[in-house]
Formats: sequence, C-alpha cells, structure tokens
Amino acid sequence: MNYVIGLIGDVLGWLMYFCYNILPNYFVSIILFTFGTKIVLLPVSLWVQKNSIKMVKMQPEMNFIKAKYYGNGEKISEEQYELYKREHYQPLADLIPLALQLILLMGVIDVINHPEEHIFRGNPGVLDTMLGNLDLSSVPAEVGGIAYLIPLVAAFSAWFMCFIQNRINVLQSEQGKINQLGTMILSIGLSLYLGFFVKTGVGIYWTFSNLFSVLQLYFLNLIMNPKKYIDYEALEKSREELKAASAFERQHKKKLFEKDPYRKKEKADYKRFFKDYEMQLVFYSEKNGFYKYFQNIIETLLEKSDVVINYITSDPNDKVFEMESDRFKPYYIGENKLIVLMMKMEADLVVMTTPDLESFHIKRSLVRKDNEYIYVPHDVNSPNLTFRKEALDHFDTVFSSGYLCTKEIRKREELYKLPEKKIIEWGSSVIDNMIQAYDAMDQRKKAVKEILIAPSWQKDNILSSCIEEILENLQGHGYRIIVRPHPQFVRHEEERLNYLRDKFHMDERDDMELQTDFTSNRTVYEADVVITDWSSIAFEYSFATLKPSLFINTPMKIMNEDYEELGITPIDIELRSKVGKSVDMDKIDTLPQVVDELLNSSEFSRESLEKIRNKYIYHIGRSGEVGADYIMERLAYYKKKHEEEDDD
Repeated sequence: MNYVIGLIGDVLGWLMYFCYNILPNYFVSIILFTFGTKIVLLPVSLWVQKNSIKMVKMQPEMNFIKAKYYGNGEKISEEQYELYKREHYQPLADLIPLALQLILLMGVIDVINHPEEHIFRGNPGVLDTMLGNLDLSSVPAEVGGIAYLIPLVAAFSAWFMCFIQNRINVLQSEQGKINQLGTMILSIGLSLYLGFFVKTGVGIYWTFSNLFSVLQLYFLNLIMNPKKYIDYEALEKSREELKAASAFERQHKKKLFEKDPYRKKEKADYKRFFKDYEMQLVFYSEKNGFYKYFQNIIETLLEKSDVVINYITSDPNDKVFEMESDRFKPYYIGENKLIVLMMKMEADLVVMTTPDLESFHIKRSLVRKDNEYIYVPHDVNSPNLTFRKEALDHFDTVFSSGYLCTKEIRKREELYKLPEKKIIEWGSSVIDNMIQAYDAMDQRKKAVKEILIAPSWQKDNILSSCIEEILENLQGHGYRIIVRPHPQFVRHEEERLNYLRDKFHMDERDDMELQTDFTSNRTVYEADVVITDWSSIAFEYSFATLKPSLFINTPMKIMNEDYEELGITPIDIELRSKVGKSVDMDKIDTLPQVVDELLNSSEFSRESLEKIRNKYIYHIGRSGEVGADYIMERLAYYKKKHEEEDDD
C-alpha cells in the first residue's frame, strides 16, 4: 500500500515540481497544483455530468415505474434495469470522481509530507514553507494558534461547495433533503479532519479543491446545461404521482399494522421454529401457491418416510396452514425476520425455489457451514437466460428439469471454475401434476376449436404490444378465442382490459372471451392451441396435453446479458420450434394459416410431442419420487454424521 501511495505521490510530485518552477512560492504552487488536477480531470467530470443528466432525464420514467409497481420491489428492479440498459446509463459513474479524489488525496499527502523530495528532485535548495506566521509544513492540532484557521476555512469551503451543489448540480439538486444533508455533513467532517490532523498544506489543497469544484460546476453547466435535456415539468408530475402512491401505501400499511392479525403469529412462529434444535429438513416458500413446486416431493416424503417437514412461508394466508400436522409444520416468517432466521439456520437440508441465494436478502447460514441448500425450479426454462448470472452459484444441489439445464450448469462451472454442484436429474412437478389433472379430466365435446391466448407478464408482452392485431386476424375463422391475461396484468392494467373488452364486444359474443377468473385451469387444458410470447405456460401446456403452442416473437426477456457465452441454445428458444411455431410481429396476418397448420400437421401430433417431452424433461410422472429419494438419502447421511460426531 505504501508503495502505491508513493507511486501516486511521484506522479503528482512532477505536477507540483512544474507548478513550483512557474511561481517559486510554496503556497501559490499548491494552489496552481490544485487547479492543475481539476484541468487534468475535466474530461472525467464532463463524462460524469453527461451521465448525471441522463439519470435525471430518466427520473420521470423511473418515478412512474415506482408509482405503478409500488411495493413490488422485484418488478421495479426489472423495469429499472431495462431502462438503464436502454439509455446506456452507468449507475456507478458518479462514484468515479469520489474515488479519484481519494486517490489524489493520498498522493497529495505524500507530496506535502516530502516537499523537498518532490519539488527539488534531489537538487539542493531551500523551500520556504511559511505563509506569514503560518508554517505550511506544520499540523494545526499540534501547533495551535493561527493554524486553527485552516480547519475552519476548509470546513467553510466544504459547506459552500455543498450549498452550491445542492442548488445547481444536475444530480445532487434532485436528491432528497436527507441525502443532501448527509453529503454536507460528511464533506464538512472530512474537511475538519484534514484541516486539524494533517499538514497545513493539505488543508490548503483541500480548501482550494472545494472552491475550484464550485467554479468547475458552473463551467460544466455552461457548456452542458441540464435544462436543455431534462423535462422538469414531467419530473415534477412524476414526483407527485410517486408521492401519491407512497402516501396511499403508507396509509394502507398503517391500517394493516393497526389491524395486523399476523404480527403475533409471526413472533410465535419465529420462537417456535428455534425451539426445535434437532430440525433436519426445511422448505422455504415465498408466497401462497408455491407449494405446488414442492407438492410431489413432500407428499412422497410423508408417505415413504417418518421425517418431519418444516415449511416456512412468507405469506400469512398460505393454504399450507390448513395442512398442519405432527409431521408437517408450517411457519409464517415475513421477509424482515426471514433474513435473521436464514442466517441462524441449523437444519441439515434447506430446499427452496428462490434463486439468487447470497445475492440478496436470503443468505446461507452463519452458524453452520455444512448444511445443504437445494434449488427446485419453478419451470423448465433456462436458468442461464431467465435468471441473473450468479443466481444458482451458491446452491450445493440443483434439481434439474432436463438435460439442457444440466448442460448449462456444468458449462458455467467449467467456464468460471466454480465448485461442482450435485445435479439431480429430477423433472418437473408442475408438468407431472398437469399431466395427471389432464388425464383425469372429463373431455368436453366442443363445436369449434378453441384458441387460448395466455401472455407473460414481462415488458412488451402480447397484451401490451399486439393483442388487437391478433384478435382482428383470428376472428371470423371459426375459432373460439379465449384471452387469459397474467394475474399481474389483471391487477395493474384494468383500463387496458376494459378497452379490449369494449372494442371487441367480448361480453356480447360467443366466439370471444376475456377470462380473469383463475380458480380453474380447465380452460388451459381444453384449448386446442395456446398462443403466448415467452411465457413458460406454453411448455407446460404442450407437455401436459400433447397439443401444440404458437409463439409471438415479442422482445425476449433476458436476465443474463451474457447467456450466449456458454454456447448452448436455451430451452426457451430451442423448444419454440419443437412444440409449435413462431410468428414475427410483422407477420401476425399469417396467424390463421399457422393455426391451421398446427392443428392438422403430423409434425405436432400427440406422438411427436410425447417424444419431444421425453427427450427434454427428466422422469415424466416421477419427479416427486426422484426428489424425495434424494432427500431421504441425504437425511440418512446427515443422521449418521451427527451420530458419529456425538460418539466422538
């Protein structure tokens, strides 16, 4: 570290040497030196100014996103990420000046501590470090007297700089008062420290650095005026909308808090959870409805073993509480308490469908290092495409839906030299249960073929981008069309749905329906063709019913921008041509012909689709048994291990 600081000091020393030779006065040379650093860093400052303008320019759209999805942090993050990507915004760019300033400061301290070495470069000379009665090589805290003026002047310069920044800096002026005050306190505190406890020359450098920053800010605003790029009227409007959403949410939470019947339950469940120190197996579910991903495994465990299943859910209304028994123990733990609970986890096996272990609020246990974390997928989608890059890196074991998933994980381990995970050739509980439900269902006789339109809930989904063109081209061709939006779309886009209902007179006709009741999946099973975008419902539908799917090529949702680096085609892309056909956005007028092809071609017969299903999905109909067998095997291993440890 000392070597690095010395190296920075050597580089800056040349600049100080140059300044001193222009005006051989130590005080003046420090001022010239400070001004020179601002000139050298001007290109960086211009880049940061441009990036800051970009940020504030995006702020109205960001505020509208936050207002629209208030309380849905995951959706806000996704939309914000897409916005940053579209605008080529670099969130960390504004930290660069701070980092450079700290690097400069380390070098400046070295230069001021050894002025003769840097200014004279080994040549004999006498350096006058006096400014009147003030010795610039002294430390104010040690000498006192007039030197005490230095920290006071430095603190004032910091206050003045922050005062100006809070009014005219393109980004800082848009921050909240608390953030502005925090920055000011930090700057003044640092300035006081540099003024009191380092040499006076450093305090002078810091003072003039703050003052030159003010001049530089005016200069940047002159050549790149934010008012030319930013719609401040839209910004104010978006703030009002966000403020209204925030006020509504606060009021809503206040009411919930005042009447919250679950606080006592969470507290009791948290306490009850930690009473069982011999706990072996824990499942974690984010919310009601996620039990279906574990269902087959849990039911097989309850049938074939005597293990006690501890089931944590972050939803107080989860239906699993109706299943409570001596061997199935559900606990309600909200997300805040979940953070601590997970860090104190002592169970042998922790099974979850939540990716990004260690990346966000769910961490591996801090009290135990040998427990095993198992990831169970929701669907058959590619983890390399639809998850963040490191989403599965911190799991010990992954239940894989098919060979492409396994191939991706192994390739990533090889590419990044990651520890090898256990990969269990598992399958899909969701598809297994859908097959079972479909086979058990009475087949209704239909007068006409039915087309189900079931979009995803991603940006540019069918309902947001091209539903009108789809309906206009399909109506009148003898099909019954059912539009079944994603539940989140129903929740957030009621106006859009009402518009479609009215435009196509859906309440007045028999051949078209807008379906918003999701209590039954019968509509999905009975459809002859499903039309979707990038929703996993297509694969679940085709593999459960052995009927074809039609895909509209809306923009693909990509969570990992580097997904192509593995050289493996994601299953989301590969299966589109195996279980059906894809249609580009500009070819929607061909939909009637494509639907006819799908319904009549032997390429998409039951037999053909069954072969595809067996190729791409492991252990059709047996995922529960496979998963439960692995868990029982591991529990037996841990039981033996604990017994051996007790004997020792």
